[in-house]
Amino acid sequence: MTYKQRLSLFIFIDSCIVISAVFFSRFLVNGTLNVITTPMLIMAIAILCSHHVLSLKLNLYKKAWEYASIGELIIIFKVVTTSILLAAIFQQMIINEIYFRLLSVTWLLHISLIGGSRFCWRMYRDSYMNKNTNKRRTLIVGAGSAGTMVARQLLKNQEAGLLPVGFIDDDEKKHQLDILGISVLGGVSKIETIVKEMKVENIVIAIPSLCKKDLNTIFQECAKTDAKTQILPMIEDLVTGKISVSHFRDVQVEDLLGREPIKLDIESISEYLTGKTVLVTGAGGSIGSEICRQIAPFNPAQLILLGHGENSIYSIEMELKESYGNTDIQFITEIADMQDADKMDLVMRTHQPDVVYHAAAHKHVPLMERNPEEAVKNNVLGTLNAARAASWNGVKTFVMISTDKAVNPTSVMGSTKRLAEMIIQAMDQKSGTKFVAVRFGNVLGSRGSVIPLFKKQIEKGGPVTVTHPDMIRYFMTIPEASRLVIQAGSLARGGEIFVLDMGEPVKIVDLAKNLIKLSGNSLEEIGIEFTGMRPGEKLFEELLKEDEVHDKQVYPKIYIGKTSELYIEEIESLLESFNTLEKTELREKLLELANRKSADVPVLSIPS
Repeated sequence: MTYKQRLSLFIFIDSCIVISAVFFSRFLVNGTLNVITTPMLIMAIAILCSHHVLSLKLNLYKKAWEYASIGELIIIFKVVTTSILLAAIFQQMIINEIYFRLLSVTWLLHISLIGGSRFCWRMYRDSYMNKNTNKRRTLIVGAGSAGTMVARQLLKNQEAGLLPVGFIDDDEKKHQLDILGISVLGGVSKIETIVKEMKVENIVIAIPSLCKKDLNTIFQECAKTDAKTQILPMIEDLVTGKISVSHFRDVQVEDLLGREPIKLDIESISEYLTGKTVLVTGAGGSIGSEICRQIAPFNPAQLILLGHGENSIYSIEMELKESYGNTDIQFITEIADMQDADKMDLVMRTHQPDVVYHAAAHKHVPLMERNPEEAVKNNVLGTLNAARAASWNGVKTFVMISTDKAVNPTSVMGSTKRLAEMIIQAMDQKSGTKFVAVRFGNVLGSRGSVIPLFKKQIEKGGPVTVTHPDMIRYFMTIPEASRLVIQAGSLARGGEIFVLDMGEPVKIVDLAKNLIKLSGNSLEEIGIEFTGMRPGEKLFEELLKEDEVHDKQVYPKIYIGKTSELYIEEIESLLESFNTLEKTELREKLLELANRKSADVPVLSIPS
């Protein structure tokens, strides 16, 4: 129906209502059927004209009555009351008399019929036109303002395909109350029971202020059911209309870490990145590329993207140029092998970076167990080459990305990263460059994470393979890891190992179960298979060794590990001879050196 057709219809309906109200009020007041008199005609014409003029002026005819509420009722009150007052003025002017009782009854009938007609239309729409037996029965967790908004939109939104049948809220004062005709059925602990009793197919978590730990608690209750669990987008996006309730997002593994993401000290970071030249090694990798994305908003003068794989470097270059093409940032690519000391020196000498983020590394534990010489080349020798080049060329800050597997390592990969940490700390003692390392646990979604593997296994129908039922790990997101690296650079004084407070470790088997549930499948459909621990793996990881523990936080959620023993002479000797060793012998030497408890502490020689 067009606006003109709709306007004509409303004018016709309102005219009938006004005339009926005027003449019926005459019958009620005087008890006579002789309702058509000169005073009554004057009053009817005055009210009718006033009603239509005011309705047009106050946009009463433009209102969508399926969403009628208090605001529309106030407009109706203004239109009707003003019309009656104008009619009284006309009565006084023409017949020198005001029929107060008649006008009072007319006002009551007028406002009741006009308002009633609109709200009856809304009720009809709600009860019949919006009725859809194909809608999925939905339970809303959170009976606050956000949950109420969700319920209201779901009741109106045909596209969402969801029918709210109940609220869940831990506030006992709300239990058994009705909100928009929907009952508050109980607390979070009753989700499983209510889902079964109400035959709920969908659960929507609608508490924007929910912290990660509480979200995890709610999700674990939801996971006991077969209902699909989703979460409300940011309330700001709903209010501003950027998205609607049909765009609920699925709960992600990142939501279930049980810890709030780390926040950046923007001011301190801006001081050492804005207008500077920044170089990122391994810029095409999952961590390196995210570091580049996090750095770019700080407007460095140049961002050097260094990596060995040309395709990945090309991809991040194109992405950054598309996102920041309207800025003055120069994005420069360098294809280089970390094992090439001359090339590393040339890159540093050419671009003279102020800050270097060293993210290039081999990180797959099983692959490095089978290829220990490659782990030494890339993780140890590559780090040494980059660190020396940085020192020779006056780099102000050098930040190396390490891993929790470097603590009491049982793998080749962990051992080589521990040796790289020693190199960094030793370099700091003899160089004008501030050398630091950043150590964190497993990164969700990175190329070395179990998450992509689990997702592929679920897509293929399972089973999901877990090495051991008791294996636990610390987890963080890629953006979170990258922010920690950037923040560490601004906090660097030289020689530190920065460690993120990663909260409670997560059982890998629980992570697998959550991923299966989040994918919309059941454990019975996908299944979990235990394959046994792989070479180099251990049941749990640590973030600090006993002799490294320092209980002072230098920034919220960030700790500093103390400098422990540095076996630099042995590392230099190993780098000279590793190519001549058998894989088994090399692996043993790496583990022995990385786990040695005490020794003299010679320092790394730095050629001038």
